[in-house]
Amino acid sequence: MFRLSLFVSLILTMAISSDAIHAHERSKVVLTPEAMRIHRSALLVDGHNDFPGKVRGKYGFDLKDFDFTTPNPDFHTDIPRLIEGGVGAQFWVSYVPASFIKNGGAAKHAFEQIDLIKRFVTGNPQALEMAYSTSDIERIRHEGKIASLIGVEGGHALENSVGVLRTLYEVGARYLTLTHSDTIDWADSATDDPKHDGLNELGEQIILEMNRLGMLVDISHVSADAMRDALRISKAPIIASHSSAFSLAQTARNVPDDVLKEVAKNNGVVMVNFYPAFISNEGAKRVQEMFSFWRNLQQDTTLSEDEKNKRMDEYDQKYPTPPTTVHDVVDHIEHIINIAGIEHVGIGSDYDGISAAPEQLEDVSKFPYITQELLNRGYGEPDITKILGGNFMRAFRAVERVAERMQNTQKL
Repeated sequence: MFRLSLFVSLILTMAISSDAIHAHERSKVVLTPEAMRIHRSALLVDGHNDFPGKVRGKYGFDLKDFDFTTPNPDFHTDIPRLIEGGVGAQFWVSYVPASFIKNGGAAKHAFEQIDLIKRFVTGNPQALEMAYSTSDIERIRHEGKIASLIGVEGGHALENSVGVLRTLYEVGARYLTLTHSDTIDWADSATDDPKHDGLNELGEQIILEMNRLGMLVDISHVSADAMRDALRISKAPIIASHSSAFSLAQTARNVPDDVLKEVAKNNGVVMVNFYPAFISNEGAKRVQEMFSFWRNLQQDTTLSEDEKNKRMDEYDQKYPTPPTTVHDVVDHIEHIINIAGIEHVGIGSDYDGISAAPEQLEDVSKFPYITQELLNRGYGEPDITKILGGNFMRAFRAVERVAERMQNTQKL
């Protein structure tokens, strides 16, 4: 098992202690009636929640013992806390581990995850309903339910097939994260060695077909060069479903300032991740070691997915991420606003895909603290509404319009 050297452990301990002091320099956020009013009136769209994979890890495909209506301390997510947090639309993620690149079965795994998502959504019709468009989101939210959408995390799920991409769209996927932790045959990952200087010809073809379908292009997890290529090629706005700002936390998983400027030109949205290692510079240093450990686990064919997840949990407990707070998340929101503009930032929590969460953002019930902190920093209701979900909805509508134009052009 991976071990940090004594020296690196000492440095990490010092960094964590320093970060702990910083984390408590700013006082806790106190919710006010005005913030709650704004939050309840807004449409909150969370771009990334890994709950389906966590459910599969614990319950498999047999959901008879799974109760989504009861708070479960093993998860960040359940229906009561989603309602408490004012979530209006949630992207549930069909995550495909990178191990499937070598072992095969990536597409099968993605479709199975989509089946699981649909079953737990349709099994809770009092609170959830599947959504496939902006009009669906608006209607479902108007009815007082949480609009549930599907994102596929990891372009290896396509198995290099545009036909699989089309079929994923047909069964409900509305975004594809182009890579995960490993570089694939057509796109470079942020956390692996590059092979294509971004995207190759197949990658460009996939981007254009996503545009034609009306599927959002998600540049989280890809290399900076792949981000730039996707932005150059795409005829529709892109998103980063769960990424933060590189300038504030220098991990390759985050978005550099020059790319943020291109996202603004593209009319896209960067949806800020809550993982402490992606919002703290000290955490960013630590996460590079974590990615190496994770890649070694993925390459170990003797371990099951459950065993890999268990070892990853043990690693996280042994080397915890530095403490962060809701203030750090809003720092990233503000940085993106300063570089790209108020129209180009959103929320992508990564709940149930992260081993730790910031103080006052411990689970899905805590989203109002972001609204309060934005209010504290002088943002008014119109801008807060954009950040919580309005920006995403604008981008998604534009994606739908581009798809309609491309499809109509092909018919002529």
